[in-house]
Amino acid sequence: MSGAGVGGAGVDDVERAHLVDPRDTSFRIGRWGPPDDLAPLVRRYWVPTWSVPDGQEAVQRVLQYPVCLVVVSDTYARFYGVQPGLSTTTLRGTGWAVGVMLQPAAGALLTAGSVAPWTGRHADLADALARTTPQAEVDALVAAVRATMEPAPADEARQRAATAHLDAFWRRYLPVDEEGALVDAVVAAVEDDPAILRVAQLCERFAMTERTLQRLTRRRLGLTPKWLVQRRRLHEAAGRLREGGATLADLAADLGYADESHLSRDFRRVTGMTPGTFAARFTTRPATPSR
Repeated sequence: MSGAGVGGAGVDDVERAHLVDPRDTSFRIGRWGPPDDLAPLVRRYWVPTWSVPDGQEAVQRVLQYPVCLVVVSDTYARFYGVQPGLSTTTLRGTGWAVGVMLQPAAGALLTAGSVAPWTGRHADLADALARTTPQAEVDALVAAVRATMEPAPADEARQRAATAHLDAFWRRYLPVDEEGALVDAVVAAVEDDPAILRVAQLCERFAMTERTLQRLTRRRLGLTPKWLVQRRRLHEAAGRLREGGATLADLAADLGYADESHLSRDFRRVTGMTPGTFAARFTTRPATPSR
């Protein structure tokens, strides 16, 4: 599952991505950033633990950021490319996972190639890293994470010790290359500047043609520049709908849509819910399941 949670005042970037149902109390998620030296490779760690009653399931829906993921659980260790639509994970029974949200540049460094083939798919972690890392070293990492987590998965000290194993592993992929730094800057510009509503603005910001920008994002992200802008707008829409207080027409105008019907159509196409249905979940907020 992808990292997300419920914050305090306001809606943070994690909440915008996680289309959480506030009635779902089956899971808890710890999340924190990496050591400073790993910030060019890792955005954050997230460690979910869950307990779903017998015969039930809890579906987690996430609007993934334009980054690859690594997830180690008690039953699998996987590398995930970006899911261009809605990413869904169904939780059953009792379990845990240690997740890594990478930086945009990192996917190609781990796999030693374009991440375009990974868009919308995942693979065993050792297979995905076969060009850069011996399988025995990946297996040792997975074993260390599991040995640390399994005695008490809900213990935050153990969770942080598990991510420390990952810290040591990622350092072999430093430093980030020049092209990687550029794609990180492109993604940051889209995510941090709400005034960027068109690809042409992004091309102007980085003084490159649309074709050059498309090649860069295709190679390093497996995505198009248009997708980056659209996804950021949907993240913003989800965050604003959770907070409430704005009309759909105002929200559409703020996000650069021609009208509210265009926003509604985009939101429903990707999430499977209308904006009104999603916003209604948060009319009354129960106690948060996340920390």
